Amino acid sequence: MSTQASAQSMSKSDYSAAKTRVSSEYKADKVICKQLAANAKDICLEEAKAKEKVANAELTFSYTGKSADQVKISTVKADSSYAVAKEKCDDLAGVPKTTCRTNAKATHTKTLADIKMGKEISAAKADDTQTKLDADYKVATQNCASLAEEAKAGCVSAAKIKFGK
Repeated sequence: MSTQASAQSMSKSDYSAAKTRVSSEYKADKVICKQLAANAKDICLEEAKAKEKVANAELTFSYTGKSADQVKISTVKADSSYAVAKEKCDDLAGVPKTTCRTNAKATHTKTLADIKMGKEISAAKADDTQTKLDADYKVATQNCASLAEEAKAGCVSAAKIKFGK
């Protein structure tokens, strides 16, 4: 099943209501975070931002069903995880903090590379599919060449319809 087909479509009013709900949840999370102190507060705020960004990205995909919006969910999750991980590293000092940040950056970089590779594979598959269709169309039209004029025209027309030309 394609990912686009699995996306639930929603009305503009449902989308707007859901956006308002996400925004309200973010504001409520921020209130909870303000009760904390020091880096725990910073981590909480970063987690609240991450939750809001991911929810908005998922909401957008649910509304549009576009594969680009689905990819954006993965990117937003990677970026948000990285931001939270960096904030958690601030509890450390010296070499452990540097190591923590380096590990967080490496994980983020690898995740983004995986996302990019997935997009490139999808694009390559689409190109390959089109190349195969073009080749099949060429074979079909060549097979029409041996037919009489009227039959040939009908054959070529049928091939155009079949291969979307």
